[in-house]
Amino acid sequence: MTDRTKAAGSGQKFIARNRAPRVQIEYDVETYGAERKVQLPFVMGVISDLAGKRAEPLPDLPERKFLEIDVDNFDERMKSVAPRVAFQVPNTLTGEGMLNVDMTFEQIDDFSPAAIARNVDALRRLLEARTELSNLLSYMDGKHGAEQLIERAINDPDLLKTLVREPHASAQSGDATQPEARDE
Repeated sequence: MTDRTKAAGSGQKFIARNRAPRVQIEYDVETYGAERKVQLPFVMGVISDLAGKRAEPLPDLPERKFLEIDVDNFDERMKSVAPRVAFQVPNTLTGEGMLNVDMTFEQIDDFSPAAIARNVDALRRLLEARTELSNLLSYMDGKHGAEQLIERAINDPDLLKTLVREPHASAQSGDATQPEARDE
């Protein structure tokens, strides 16, 4: 066995001991009347442009090296590749113009809907508003009169504008709407 074959064999044994491969190819061999099973290693190399619209150009193909990617180093490899997308989509939120989307992914969680929404300005504002409303709902739970106060604020555009413009000032001034939301 050459040194290279020994190194490959030890790597395969390490993987077999620690994380069984999903693809196992075996065949039966008869040697001098004795049958034995021989396992073929399944090694796959993929050459692909996974970077998308990368900000920096990739090295020429002959200069690139194969990288081993597994569950333990996936986020690290993704960060080094820095896949990027840049495109425009119709603005269905306001119906006006197009939304610019420019995202660079550094980990697998960056593909989640919430992470994507955080990277698009208009969607981020909606996500923040949704989070605030969820927090408000949790805060209101069990508060006597809070629902009536919220309903009054929603139905009175002037009060709503005042609350949006000066959320902290109205809470500190002790205006007439605040005592209704307190626990009694």
